[in-house]
Amino acid sequence: MMHHRLVVRILLSSFICSLFLIGTVSLQAQDGKQLFNQKCASCHAIDKNLVGPALKGVEDRWPEKAQLYSWIRNSAAVIKSGYPRAVEVYNQYNKVQMTAFPELKDADIDAILAYINAGPVKPEPGATGVAAPQAPESDSSLLFGILTLILAVIALILLQVNSNLRKMSDDKDGVVSAEPVPFWRNKAYIALVTILLFMVGGYYTFQGAQELGRSKDYQPEQPIFYSHTVHAGMNQINCLYCHGGAQESKHANIPSVNVCMNCHMGINEYVKGPKLYREDGKEVDGTAEIQKLYKYAGWDPTAKKYTGNGKPIEWIRIHNLPDHVYFNHAQHVNAGKVQCQTCHGEIQKMDEVFQHSDLSMGWCVNCHRETKVQFADNKYYSIYESFHEDLKNKKIDSVTVEKIGGIECQKCHY
Repeated sequence: MMHHRLVVRILLSSFICSLFLIGTVSLQAQDGKQLFNQKCASCHAIDKNLVGPALKGVEDRWPEKAQLYSWIRNSAAVIKSGYPRAVEVYNQYNKVQMTAFPELKDADIDAILAYINAGPVKPEPGATGVAAPQAPESDSSLLFGILTLILAVIALILLQVNSNLRKMSDDKDGVVSAEPVPFWRNKAYIALVTILLFMVGGYYTFQGAQELGRSKDYQPEQPIFYSHTVHAGMNQINCLYCHGGAQESKHANIPSVNVCMNCHMGINEYVKGPKLYREDGKEVDGTAEIQKLYKYAGWDPTAKKYTGNGKPIEWIRIHNLPDHVYFNHAQHVNAGKVQCQTCHGEIQKMDEVFQHSDLSMGWCVNCHRETKVQFADNKYYSIYESFHEDLKNKKIDSVTVEKIGGIECQKCHY
């Protein structure tokens, strides 16, 4: 009988170890994706260049993995050391310094790299105008959940079998023992299951609550197909020409129809640019989209005059913050010298605009902690004379937004 107990204990230990291993693998995979979204996604994509380079195959581009770790934690120090790859990347991307992440451990970086290596690649439209088929992203969460549930049930059954075998052994040896309590009536098991359900339910409730109001990658179809690739990219139209409020007021503003007509009174067809495609791969007739604009403007292109039958374009809003959050474009664009691409991604390469960043509180606060204030030739910050003196006397080497009150609650919340 002692042999049976030993076998049961070994089997039970094996199942419990398997349970923890499966949970650990799932957690690491999830952490890699979560860390990428929190730390990397605002400046990098997996398969294309944004503010920084595409991260697919980044390990192959660095001769020493240890230097890659150092670069991610503190790029400024690696550049200062003269490491060739660091200097090359720094110069290639207009000497824009990468945000430091000293809090990331080797295991965290490995998890991010594992997610990057397995990450999905967004298809580009083919020569025929049809988007290449996209393989579905592999998600083993359901499989892990089912296996975990099965192993938990097996573990409970083995515990019950062990209890019954112990009872049989005691009866054979003449030892009086209590009848084993079925696991569905065992208070310890009930308490354990209750605690586990509470923890799992709390975790998913918290994750769901975090996502409330967030619309990362939201990409609605607009009334008129307006290509930022053509306007801001090919034709180099400055963002502030259409969104002038971004430099002088809280809101960036959606341009009125007459702003569009400043150019399109003379440009009435799309003939010289590349073919345009919607996200689903369907080709767009650029000239027909210009005709839609004329209908909204009430413009007769033949007579070259307004008919008086125009109406506003009902653009669908993409970026939308909660009502209790205060964000001022002028403070960031005019005073802070923040580039539009920092928050909106490479807008000059987007045909149909989507929300690039999740605009979460953590994303904003992390930017304020890391972004260095540009004091030079910036009269807005002239009131901070002490900082100027400390920089001049080399008491500090830089000033972050955090030091000028950038993470005080009332700066962003009413």
